[in-house]
Amino acid sequence: MDSGVAARAPEKLCRRCKGSFDPSANTRLSCRFHPSFFVCRRHDDQKRYYELRDGDPPYAAKFYDCCGAEDPDAPGCATDFHRSYDDAQE
Repeated sequence: MDSGVAARAPEKLCRRCKGSFDPSANTRLSCRFHPSFFVCRRHDDQKRYYELRDGDPPYAAKFYDCCGAEDPDAPGCATDFHRSYDDAQE
């Protein structure tokens, strides 16, 4: 029995933002993600904020290396197409 409605492609899981998406509605603005890692290390420019004395441990900060956001749940700083785990690696 043909209902006249085209079957929708199953949703896929994005490997960048970890959200599900409809491949037929995927645009360059669909995915919001961080293109770099969330790291724990000293900021390059931190010396201007914290003067370390001898014996002080180096100040370790947690932040996204791409944009400096310190909240691990911060919205992504870049947008692009969603990339599923089925797609070829970049």
